[in-house]
Amino acid sequence: MKVKKKRNYKLEYAKYGKGGKAKKYRAELNQINREKGNYGNGDGMDEAHYGKGGKTRLQAQSKNRANNRPKVRRSK
Repeated sequence: MKVKKKRNYKLEYAKYGKGGKAKKYRAELNQINREKGNYGNGDGMDEAHYGKGGKTRLQAQSKNRANNRPKVRRSK
């Protein structure tokens, strides 16, 4: 039986969410959400980047946030 390793969320955040590139990306989407009136209105939708050129569209929060988190590599 394989022992499951405990995730270090603090380390994951330090690697991905804390850096300058991720902060800029998150701030840009928050600004778009505020401009379009989606930020904090409780509709369960977020602006999500798609394609090239910075295009955005509305997407369910759960789907959007699942796309942007670090992927877990599974070993065989």
